[in-house]
Amino acid sequence: MNIPPHQCLVHVVDDDPGLRRSLRFLLESVGWNVRLHASAEEFLEVCDTLDPPLNQQPCCMLLDIRMAAMSGLELQQVLQERGIGLQIIFMTGHADVSMAVQAMKSGAADFIEKPFKDQLMLDAVAAAVRRSAETLQEARIRQEAMDMLAALSPRESEVARLVALGQPNKLIAAALGISEKTVHIHRQHVMEKAGLSSAAELARLMLRADPSALN
Repeated sequence: MNIPPHQCLVHVVDDDPGLRRSLRFLLESVGWNVRLHASAEEFLEVCDTLDPPLNQQPCCMLLDIRMAAMSGLELQQVLQERGIGLQIIFMTGHADVSMAVQAMKSGAADFIEKPFKDQLMLDAVAAAVRRSAETLQEARIRQEAMDMLAALSPRESEVARLVALGQPNKLIAAALGISEKTVHIHRQHVMEKAGLSSAAELARLMLRADPSALN
């Protein structure tokens, strides 16, 4: 997935003003939108007021693993506790590599040792933003499927699940204690509301909404 840089946002969180400025220059030189934050606390103060919100725009964070107050690892933990699945690239010193490995085990996208080559940083940001965009797209597809299924009545939902499992009307009628004619009517309503034409399409829709729906 190729995302135009101007549609994406890179957050830089580092307590070194010189590094923040150089990263802004580097990232903006290839078209990325950049926001600078002097500390983890500063980022958290504005986190909930960002426009667009973090979960509505492809983005990533360049995060210093060691800072004077709250560390990068602590910020990562806070974001996870808040349910914010941000793509994080840790910037580390040589002595911090073991910490960075631990951060990746906790969900970080990558880590880069200082001093770093410009192209290495640009490639890492591009990969992180691409993963962010893919995650957003998957979330949109899942929400659309959930919205379609939410339009069904409780009985239609019961029929839909059994249809998606490949059961014929006769068995569905027996399982639900209703007539085959009623099953047929509910089945038609399900297909019309969801804009589908087959049981296979219905099964895909239900699995997009909830991978465990047909267990």
